Amino acid sequence: MTPSFTRLAWSAAACTYLLIILGAIVRITGSGMECGEDWPLCNGRLLPPLDDLGTLIEWNHRLFAALVSILVVALAGYAWRLRRETGDGNRETGNGPITFHPPPSSTVLHRPERGAYVAAALLAVQVGLGAVTVKLELPPWTVILHLGTAMLLLATLILVARGRRVAPPSRAGLWALVLGFVTVLLGALTANLGAASACLGFPLCNGQIVPDGNYLQYIHWTHRLLAYTLFGYTLWWAARTRRRAAWTVVALAILQITVAAAMVLLALPQPLQALHVAVGAAVWAGLVVAVVQEWY
Repeated sequence: MTPSFTRLAWSAAACTYLLIILGAIVRITGSGMECGEDWPLCNGRLLPPLDDLGTLIEWNHRLFAALVSILVVALAGYAWRLRRETGDGNRETGNGPITFHPPPSSTVLHRPERGAYVAAALLAVQVGLGAVTVKLELPPWTVILHLGTAMLLLATLILVARGRRVAPPSRAGLWALVLGFVTVLLGALTANLGAASACLGFPLCNGQIVPDGNYLQYIHWTHRLLAYTLFGYTLWWAARTRRRAAWTVVALAILQITVAAAMVLLALPQPLQALHVAVGAAVWAGLVVAVVQEWY
């Protein structure tokens, strides 16, 4: 792949990460319906009055989503053009053709140009979910699917940006990805069901190892247990692989737990809620990078 293709892929990944954070800000500030039920228009207009903060937040979220869409579609188009020009998606450079020697272990799983097509497909699903979420007035299940698809899109773009064909992940790396993804989704469920304040205190839930309250406490507590498990697992994984990327994930997990503790103890201030989502998305991105590094 060419350097310009790689830069485009990293740009799309970075913008997707920022879009995830902006989407969280929309939820945290309650701005999700500030454009009404209209989509993609805002209150029936292409450019609505932006004198209201909620409308400004939601409209900027939609504009940023449009930017991500342009980048992902451009990436898929670029991949298609490169594949047509070179026949296999690997373009010749000034130093001669790029030679690929497949990993000796197993079947090749990922090719950058195919990953760009997968990203475009995920984008289509994401756009559809965004429209459904607005039309149905933000039911929790659509919001969670919307975030989950965004995380998969981010992971796919990171794979494309790495620009190499890779073999399937190790079992340990695969479990790290699964655990990280489930933890993120359960965190979204906790936030969107209003369960974030169900467990007071930290690290226990209302001073109990096993809460005896309503189902919201169980959802919140399960999310915490998954977060603790993810931290322990990544610590073991980093010690086992001795890779810098894995240790970076450990550091991010520690930061995430610290932010979560502060958020709960300070009664869920909005800036900390947004930071919690930002660090959580960084943990997920870090897991993807660390797992990809295992393949080389």
